[in-house]
Amino acid sequence: MTPQTPIEFQDEFDIIVIGAGHSGCEAALAGARLGCRTLMLTLNLDKIAWQPCNPAVGGPAKSQLAHEVDALGGEIGKMADRTYLQKRVLNSSRGPAVWALRAQTDKREYSRVMKNVVENQENLVIREGMATDLVLGRNDEVLGVQTYFGANFAAKAVIITTGTFLGGCIWVGNKSMPAGRAGEFAAIGLTDTLNQLGFETGRLKTGTPARVDKRSVDYSKMEVQPPDEELRWFSFDPEAWVEQEQMNCYLTRTTPETHQLIQDNLHLSPVYGGFIDAKGPRYCPSIEDKIVRFAHKDSHQIFIEPEGRDIPELYIQGFSTGLPENLQLAMLRTLPGMENCVMLRPAYAVEYDYLPATQCYPTLMTKYIEGLFAAGQLNGTTGYEEAAAQGIVAGINAVRFVRGQEMLVFPREQSYLGTLIDDLCTKDLREPYRMLTSRSEYRLLLRSDNADQRLTPLGREIGLIDDRRWALFQSKYRNIAAEKERLQNTRVKEHDELGKRIFADTQQRIKGSITLADLLRRSGFHYGSLEHYGLDNPELNKAEKEGAEIDIKYSGYIQRQQNQIDQISKHANRQLPEDLDYMAIDTLSMESREKLAKVRPLTIGQASRIGGVNPADINALLIYLEVQNRKKEMVGVNG
Repeated sequence: MTPQTPIEFQDEFDIIVIGAGHSGCEAALAGARLGCRTLMLTLNLDKIAWQPCNPAVGGPAKSQLAHEVDALGGEIGKMADRTYLQKRVLNSSRGPAVWALRAQTDKREYSRVMKNVVENQENLVIREGMATDLVLGRNDEVLGVQTYFGANFAAKAVIITTGTFLGGCIWVGNKSMPAGRAGEFAAIGLTDTLNQLGFETGRLKTGTPARVDKRSVDYSKMEVQPPDEELRWFSFDPEAWVEQEQMNCYLTRTTPETHQLIQDNLHLSPVYGGFIDAKGPRYCPSIEDKIVRFAHKDSHQIFIEPEGRDIPELYIQGFSTGLPENLQLAMLRTLPGMENCVMLRPAYAVEYDYLPATQCYPTLMTKYIEGLFAAGQLNGTTGYEEAAAQGIVAGINAVRFVRGQEMLVFPREQSYLGTLIDDLCTKDLREPYRMLTSRSEYRLLLRSDNADQRLTPLGREIGLIDDRRWALFQSKYRNIAAEKERLQNTRVKEHDELGKRIFADTQQRIKGSITLADLLRRSGFHYGSLEHYGLDNPELNKAEKEGAEIDIKYSGYIQRQQNQIDQISKHANRQLPEDLDYMAIDTLSMESREKLAKVRPLTIGQASRIGGVNPADINALLIYLEVQNRKKEMVGVNG
């Protein structure tokens, strides 16, 4: 609303964050830690940083995001390292570009620990309340927010991180009720405000499986999924690491009985029954979707995962459904080991409003309202890690907006975080977006292990990395550089006893002599091999040894990808004029003109990634810009 008379504010802040999920917490913490007085509004003070779906952090590509948020000075990695139940590295037999740490976490402990962090953060005020309207100035700039019960709070910037709560509605079969998630109110009012301001909104769907009592499950009929023996960490800060006893997860499978029961009752599900038509996540489908889309498969993997040390609930991963409650128990009992299971919570689908993020700049500030930012599931993503990544970016840029500083754009060649936001802001996405390793063309450079090397200097420059963390970072990379130099300069000779022993053990032939670095480049030879022969540096920690090995073993590939980035960047980073009239460029296709005018990309690189804008259009755009520059130069010469 735009007040006609001066409005009375109950309190004044620099930044207001609407929502206290994973995105809201990162945004609020970034704002407060950078010195802005920040208010975080939440519908429920007892559900801060709740994990309503699978209580887990990490996995393919998501692991990189969690590491990157930590490298910038965020919290999600620390929370996972303090509250994990089990940790495993996925894809460990493949190259480091796709290694993915995943932690099953204790959902109550995770929320409790994060709640303690935000409650004790200087400059951060937390308040229970539902924001239903924005307070705007005469020029549609943000002045604050209004809550459902009429309280007004002033702010120079507002970040909306409402998750699945905006217009949320949960479905079980053909029955529905307004809710952001089971047992919690939906958020109302803001969607109408956004629509009135000219924003396009849409509806998306996600879901969660039933929870069952762990005491009613026969694990002997399932395959054990044990934790890794060697602990790895999301955070680069050892003070966040907590060593604790880990728990097993288990694997079972659907059966022909499962499939038949679902096929016979598809018409009762919210989607196949036609009760809702919102798009669900492609890469995390419901069990109904799996049965329909993969009809040729006789069975699907179902993971049985604990939700907490002192919680009797098991999460049935891969068994999300919107079918009626009276069918869900029967379906569960068709799974081996679940024949006598007791269901504690039914599964449900949730439909909610979202804001297509093409209406945001890559800074995550909206294009229509200055000072208004959007982050998390509101922008059409799915997943805690994607939400946290957007949250910290929105928080950083809200601070910079408030202070009149240039806001940050994270290039996709620098981080998965940048890839995520670039995709959201340039692609017309109509289904929930999930970060995947394949979405990054620079994945060999954007690894979990070097997230700190890529982003911690920026976190330091911004002000989120303190002196202690900065000293740890500098020490680590000094040690890696020194170790790489040692490995390049230390040689093993063919006829020495050590050289003969290495050849006898590994069949790694040495002709004359060889450096330790060249030994590491050989297939099957790792830093652990150096340790076996006493050729390692015992003063280094595991991360330093691994960092040196990766840099050496993959140096050729890494340099090749860096050369590609440098070549692409010549044009990709070229700035586009803010006032460029795309509709007047008749050498562009009409589709390209319309898409470019709608998205208004900041660079040639962003323009090239917009759906419907083809390489010929990019070439035409470059020619047009060059012609305009020459005209300006001629005017300057003649003037």
